[in-house]
Amino acid sequence: MLIAGVDEAGRGCVIGPLVISGYLIEEKKLPLLLELGVKDSKKLSAKKRESIICAIKKISESFATINIAPSEIDKFVESKRKLHKLNRLEAKTMAQIIEKLKPDKVFVDAADVNENRFKQHIQEYLTIKTQIVSKHKADEIYPVVSAASIIAKVKRDNNIKILRNKYGDFGSGYLSDKKTTSFLKHWIKNNKEYPDCVRKSWKPAKRIKNEKGTKQITLL
Repeated sequence: MLIAGVDEAGRGCVIGPLVISGYLIEEKKLPLLLELGVKDSKKLSAKKRESIICAIKKISESFATINIAPSEIDKFVESKRKLHKLNRLEAKTMAQIIEKLKPDKVFVDAADVNENRFKQHIQEYLTIKTQIVSKHKADEIYPVVSAASIIAKVKRDNNIKILRNKYGDFGSGYLSDKKTTSFLKHWIKNNKEYPDCVRKSWKPAKRIKNEKGTKQITLL
């Protein structure tokens, strides 16, 4: 049986793409992932992720990655759709990944608080039949999802390095990072619009722009 794991990196950031990756493997090869010590990418250092990703790809060369640009995220978030906008975008993209890999069974890290609803959203976009297991913290439970999360995280980290070289050091791209919020304030203070790497639909980004980076801002 061919099984796949699908996960994302960068959902909550304000700078950079949302990266979604899928990893396909023969079920009998799962013990090889366990031997590698794969786990949720957030629990591995950048150095460890870089070292382990080559071994993951040697076990199986069947993987797929899609970068969702900030402009695409903004378009979806600010659309007329009323509910679950970002969740829907993730479900749609995960379906595209699944279509490429064509697994018999796929495990996905549920972005929705309702695991079954997220599964249904993915199924709405699929044209192939496959068994879907939608689970919170799937990257901590299923090694095949852990492998996908590592691929997604390494890809996003590489994208962030490229963006930093272009725009300067903005930190991690997450609003919890003081470097990131400082970058946004200074940029909007000196420019009329954010650069293309910023998710302009994010409320804190809008708030900073409205206040023109000149006041102290409390971010939620």
